Amino acid sequence: MKRSDLLAQITLGEDSTRQFKADVKNADSLASEMAAFANSNGGTIFIGVADDGSAPGLSGQDVARINQLISNAASHLVRSPLAVQTENVALENGRIVIVLTVPKGIDKPYFDKNGVIWLKAGADKRRVNSKEELRRLFQFTNQFHADELPTKAGIDKLDKLRFRDFLRDVYKQEYPSSPDELTRLLQNMNLATDDGRLNLAGGAAVCRAAGMDRTAVRGQGDPLPWK
Repeated sequence: MKRSDLLAQITLGEDSTRQFKADVKNADSLASEMAAFANSNGGTIFIGVADDGSAPGLSGQDVARINQLISNAASHLVRSPLAVQTENVALENGRIVIVLTVPKGIDKPYFDKNGVIWLKAGADKRRVNSKEELRRLFQFTNQFHADELPTKAGIDKLDKLRFRDFLRDVYKQEYPSSPDELTRLLQNMNLATDDGRLNLAGGAAVCRAAGMDRTAVRGQGDPLPWK
């Protein structure tokens, strides 16, 4: 990044993709900031830039210390570890700004070391506080597909009579004559995993599309509320 590009970014101020830090001394705090960016759309942390947009910069010793801290935070204090990038940009006064780029995560959600999930909220960040919000986060980011969540329930927990009616009325298909055929059918419909567990959330989606009550497929250990 050229110095002119850096100054142009600083002029724009903080928002959901840019954050300023005059210095970084707490790896845990930095890890939570990284997790928030990764759980959102990614962003850049400008270290050596104050909240008011002034750029005091960092000394060479500061740069070495902070780069080590960044590496530790990204590798050990965020789960899953993040592949971040840093670039040192020299100011006119000879001091340095570290441009820390955090990519949009591909393995969401990202947690800090305490298991907290953070999201960007404008220029700040906030905790994800509920299961419903967490589920919406996964769905929104396309990292969570309800019909791919297995449960503890095996195929033997399927309500065979209701599922038979469902196959007959919706797919004009007879109920399979053998357990192996039933397993293959459920897997093809994305209602069962490769190891024979029911995907009850996927079953709910199919049932809703067919106008059938969810109780056609029920089991144990449901990952989502099952009404």
